[in-house]
Amino acid sequence: MYRQLIFELSREGRRGHVLPKVDVPEKAASELIPKNLLREKEADLPQVPENEVIRHFVNLSSLNHHVDKAFYPLGSCTMKYNPKISDQTASLPGFRQLHPEQPAETAQGALKLIYELQEQLLEITGFSGITLQPAAGAHGELVGMLLFRKYFDLKNEKRTVILVPDSAHGTNPASAVICGFKVQAVKSNEHGLVDLEDLKKHLNTDTAGIMLTNPSTLGIFETQICEIRKMMDEIGGLMYMDGANMNALFGIVRPGDMGFDVMHLNLHKSFSTPHGGGGPGSGPVAVNDKLKALLPVPVIGKKEDMYYLNEDLPDTVGKVQSFYGNFETLVRAYTYLLMTGSEGLPKVAEHAIVNANYLRRRLSEEYEMGFDAPTMHEFVLSAERQKKHGVKALDIAKRLLDFDIHPPTVYFPLIVKEAMMIEPTETESREMLDVFADALLKISKEAEENPDILYTAPHNSPVKRLDEAGAARNLDVNFYRKNN
Repeated sequence: MYRQLIFELSREGRRGHVLPKVDVPEKAASELIPKNLLREKEADLPQVPENEVIRHFVNLSSLNHHVDKAFYPLGSCTMKYNPKISDQTASLPGFRQLHPEQPAETAQGALKLIYELQEQLLEITGFSGITLQPAAGAHGELVGMLLFRKYFDLKNEKRTVILVPDSAHGTNPASAVICGFKVQAVKSNEHGLVDLEDLKKHLNTDTAGIMLTNPSTLGIFETQICEIRKMMDEIGGLMYMDGANMNALFGIVRPGDMGFDVMHLNLHKSFSTPHGGGGPGSGPVAVNDKLKALLPVPVIGKKEDMYYLNEDLPDTVGKVQSFYGNFETLVRAYTYLLMTGSEGLPKVAEHAIVNANYLRRRLSEEYEMGFDAPTMHEFVLSAERQKKHGVKALDIAKRLLDFDIHPPTVYFPLIVKEAMMIEPTETESREMLDVFADALLKISKEAEENPDILYTAPHNSPVKRLDEAGAARNLDVNFYRKNN
């Protein structure tokens, strides 16, 4: 595999393609292009033959890890395989060529798709109202907190505090703070559940509500929702559910039925839209009747056989995204739900849970468990046992790259020392799970017998072990080359 830059492959006079002779009258570029747009000197392009160009870009395409290349057990991210038919439907000319400012009557197919996707998501979650505008999970959290604030403003109540369990997603506190709330952490008990006694200490008339991730980042289902709901009702607080882990709940339980007031979904996770490369994402927010009138505008409505953009919500929190969000992400999610169907959706959750617990049992003899109990779709290992030999979770993560496996999330959640959070998803076969388990078990043996190989890993990747703090501060590619 080439590791040179394409400019290093360049040699004067090499060509990959020769253009045909011009068959129309020639004119100088200065006669066709304004002077201020013309180059003062020729572009500095590499000179390479066609086969070198092809090889260069094919090799580049395989340098980064991606879900089409190999296993991606990144905990809390649901990096499952994305069916290519969803890309095809999102690329249909009728969707791809829509203009965002077209009149609604000329975009009835798109509006119908959004409306039907809304109805499907409401059925899955058990809520009565929804917006598909938010562009990401954290954006959905932000909208949820805006709804909290608007709800109490309309009641003329000054609520200033949001409670966040220490097992929640890390973006929850940030979303609350951006909306003007103060955040107070709630401890987990010895079972990885919300410590109800600690929760009681934080409840008062300043409490606006609680943000729960369920299942939590420990992969554990919160079984005390009814008790928490009762406690919040006693002080008039609201309950928010971070639905990024909804992949574990499809067809098993509905958050709206459990008593939550609002939740967000990650279409780019649970609903199988490609992500991990910076977007696009989608974070729909579903609500119950308490908050339905406060949703962002426009809301997609239906009257007889026509679909329309409803702006008539006097108490709305306003618009939260340009036009109507990332539409092609909605097309992919709609495709995924049509393919999966009501019978297949529960199997998604069941298979994700089985895969996670299979891996948890296989690895439990060599690795300590964050909380040693059956989990949902993901689980947390601890490298505390390996650390006794001087090997940290980061060393194990780096070594996994030598096996062509993306590392799991490390050092999160913070309540588990030397944490490694693993989420296999439902799309991986038992054979792939065994490849991953075998690699981690081998690495554990190496930690005991040959730890030096871990301190310098990875050994086979294009970029070797870096000074990560230095690399984050220095974007010059030569910095990486000098350190490999």
